[in-house]
Amino acid sequence: MRIDLHTHSSASDGTDPPAEVMRRARVAGVDVVALTDHDTVAGHDEARRSRPPGLTFVPGMELSCRVDGRSLHLLAYLFDPAHPGLAAEGEKIRGDRVRRARVMVAKLAALGADLTWDQVAAIAGEGVVGRPHIARAMAEAGVISDPADAFTTAWIGDGGRAYEDKYALEPAEAISLVHAAGGVSVLAHPGTPGYEVPDEVIARLAAAGLAGVEVWHPEQSQAERDRARRLADELGLVATGGSDDHGALTGYRIGAESTPPEAWQHLAAQASGTPVS
Repeated sequence: MRIDLHTHSSASDGTDPPAEVMRRARVAGVDVVALTDHDTVAGHDEARRSRPPGLTFVPGMELSCRVDGRSLHLLAYLFDPAHPGLAAEGEKIRGDRVRRARVMVAKLAALGADLTWDQVAAIAGEGVVGRPHIARAMAEAGVISDPADAFTTAWIGDGGRAYEDKYALEPAEAISLVHAAGGVSVLAHPGTPGYEVPDEVIARLAAAGLAGVEVWHPEQSQAERDRARRLADELGLVATGGSDDHGALTGYRIGAESTPPEAWQHLAAQASGTPVS
């Protein structure tokens, strides 16, 4: 059984609509797939309606958090999307994402980049706007040759000339909100470049109610996988895996990493919000 607990659609910064993400998941031989768009559940209804026979859909979201001045992503699953506290924070994050993106576009223009907000908005469409949309707009405008080139200090990488921070949750607060909404939380890719999370921070989050840690991720080295697995064992966390697929941006890699069936069962047993479908 292949279980991919980390994918994105055009509801945030993936390139494909939720229906296409579901189709590709089944074609890739995935049996259980979570849609975890950034700070939104907007793609869930389409994903449910369009899932092919034999594919189990897991409602999820990747929440923007910050700890010690650095970004941290929290994967949330099986929560009630109508929970007032969680819904309000999601709306606040999404609103600030727009402000942030506009500021970054203005900074890029000041640096001489031939780029407008309308170009970025056209690519984002109705999805939650993020840096990948700006990167794609920069590539289309000829400012850079490839969207990946935008994520440097020369442009919109962390600390870059056109970078701007956004509102994000304190992770312990996010874990508490997800739990109150009946869901479970998993720390996303804690060993990938730019999102490294120290052992002591993971231990604090485990004490705050974190349910799992993402061990198997395409951009996480074997050393970081080993570290995450060790911490999961020591702290009693569920070890999960996912492709973090963003469609064309990541090379259509749904199913590239998988969560063990027993780990998924243990994770799902802790939730009491929205069930799988």
